[in-house]
Amino acid sequence: MLSKKENERLARVGPATPAGELLRRYWHPIAAAAELDERPLKRVRILGEDLVLYKGGGGYGLVAERCSHRGASLAYGRIEGSNIRCPYHGWMYAPDGRCVEQPAEPGDSTYKDRVRHTAYPVQKTAGMLFAYMGPKPAPLLPAYDVLARQDGERRIVVLPRLDCNWLQPMENSVDPTHTHYLHGAGRGKPVHGERQAEIKKYEFEVFDHGIMKKRLAANGDGALQVVNQHPLVFPNMLRQCHGREHYLQYRVPVDDTHTLFFEIYFLESQDGSASDSSAGPPVTYAAPHKTPDGVYKMEKVWMQDYMAWETAGPIYERSREHLATADRGILLYRKMLKAEIDKVRRGKDPLGVVRDAAKNRLIAFHTITDTKREVGRSR
Repeated sequence: MLSKKENERLARVGPATPAGELLRRYWHPIAAAAELDERPLKRVRILGEDLVLYKGGGGYGLVAERCSHRGASLAYGRIEGSNIRCPYHGWMYAPDGRCVEQPAEPGDSTYKDRVRHTAYPVQKTAGMLFAYMGPKPAPLLPAYDVLARQDGERRIVVLPRLDCNWLQPMENSVDPTHTHYLHGAGRGKPVHGERQAEIKKYEFEVFDHGIMKKRLAANGDGALQVVNQHPLVFPNMLRQCHGREHYLQYRVPVDDTHTLFFEIYFLESQDGSASDSSAGPPVTYAAPHKTPDGVYKMEKVWMQDYMAWETAGPIYERSREHLATADRGILLYRKMLKAEIDKVRRGKDPLGVVRDAAKNRLIAFHTITDTKREVGRSR
């Protein structure tokens, strides 16, 4: 178990919190790019900060919602070129937070040059908009295979906002034993072809981008072999593979008690050909996971997960838990979080931050799917 103090240290995500400072060292998806094609302004809340995401003539901007002048919401502002103008007194901000115009000030005033509005860089890739909210210089946006591969087709699924702390879904990523009862044979059916009785051992291996989770079963000779392998990609992703379809799940903290949930899928083509990506990947918005009277639906795997995560409470109180030997993956992830938080405190880059372009051409993951007992394509 964790003490209450340790639990707070790992769960809280606001500015100046230990986990919040760690998470600010990474790029996070905050919206599907197609959303801003329909309406170029979107209010977002990420890592406990209220922001406005907008699409301008020169790309995208992400700025603090409340104007630096008198606090009015920029979500009602006007986009002019690549800038955004406050609807209250007309102050205008560039995507980097520079105040470029103050209409009521004297023409020779330099006051605007001394005002810096909170703003964060945004990048578009794989049909998603990613934001970096940490100190400069920003690292590279990692070229994970699901985001960067061209020999197939992508699609995006936006799931309902999760009403609990980000750490609850992330600990689930290194909790393989729950699949039997929550998703699989304990509910009357196998998951992804896996039978719990076949699984003899679970292993967890730390690697350059997180923790590789492995399931081992007996082969025909009785020896153990890996039949499923996929990673928790640090700090807040799960990478999986089912046959030719690979996907990344992102769990992005909105604040301490809410989490955004995105899935980016990549279906590799059988002949290695590239698809036409000019229109961008299709975006699907998943149905609500509860009935109108608040009952969890439970017919889909992700709905079952939502039930388990949300019913543990807005922030699970880990000082009350009783971990067992099957929970060693969770313990390993918590140990990793603590170590990387300490790195950030000492001014170092945490695990998985990429700054060398030569190492960012394609970051592939050696996944194994138990549906076909085969190794997913890795490069």
